[in-house]
Amino acid sequence: MLKCASGPKLAPGGGPGKVTFLDATHLATALLGDAIGANLFMLGHAYQQGLIPVGAEAIDRAIDMNGVAIEMNKAAFLWGRRAAIDLAAVTVQANPNHSAAPATNDADDAAALIARRKDNLKAYQGRRLARRFGDFVTIVQAREQAVEPNGERLTVAVARNLFKLMAYKDEYEVARLYSDGRFKAALEQQFEGDYTLAFHLAPPIWSKTNPDTGLPVKRDFGPWMGRAMTWLARLRFLRGTPLDMFGRTEERRTERRLIVEYQAMIGEILPQLRADNLNLAVRLATIPEMITGYGHIKARHLEEAMALQDQLLGQWRDPGRDPGSRLAEAAE
Repeated sequence: MLKCASGPKLAPGGGPGKVTFLDATHLATALLGDAIGANLFMLGHAYQQGLIPVGAEAIDRAIDMNGVAIEMNKAAFLWGRRAAIDLAAVTVQANPNHSAAPATNDADDAAALIARRKDNLKAYQGRRLARRFGDFVTIVQAREQAVEPNGERLTVAVARNLFKLMAYKDEYEVARLYSDGRFKAALEQQFEGDYTLAFHLAPPIWSKTNPDTGLPVKRDFGPWMGRAMTWLARLRFLRGTPLDMFGRTEERRTERRLIVEYQAMIGEILPQLRADNLNLAVRLATIPEMITGYGHIKARHLEEAMALQDQLLGQWRDPGRDPGSRLAEAAE
């Protein structure tokens, strides 16, 4: 549900914890120079939260067909999407003389977050991956604190998003999560007596493809799949090696590539990091948050995330240009 509450405020969804209020008119005016951009800003905000049942390409085509303020409307749509991901960063961009409020949630403490994510990666793959993660985040932390003493915003953003990329949910991870005991414990809390499990899966090696949609067809597997997952989880040390039977798909190769590209992107911005571009660095570091879903849905979100990353990197590399113009160019 999309509802405009008291003029410039946006309220997607409904119920406790499901409503977001923001001053769309102010943000659109500050970012684009025209309050009318609030309409597409709101649409972009709703779209990024999955509330609009059409694709971004269809919305872009509709803006083109309307023929009114095309570049500004496309830019407003992109700014709205970004606000759904990182409202604080968009607010700072709209009000450059005000810095973002520091995080106060204990969950955002960098040291605790890094330690927790390292433990997660040890369980996911092993000590080597956890050490690689920790070493990289430590470099980011040292550079950020040289620019902003006691600052943690960039460190936290990198820790969260590098972990997200490193711990991609492949077949080994699904098997581990199903077989580590937590899933069984949750079932026993909800069901009593005898029950039978059926797994609805589309294994990449054995699945057929729907000739009409081009998407894999899921099949039902019996309780034996649960036992198979226990064995599969033990083979996660094969992940990313030549013996990884699942790692040859395009999706898995892309996931491994994204880790390298993300670290390269953060490595590019660190030498030029300053107090006046720290907010933009945080926005770049949070780009992977856009990459959600699985299969073709994830591929679409990845394409959109990379387009936004290119636009923000252009702003980083050429900070003198107008941000509204860059967003409009990225939308074309």
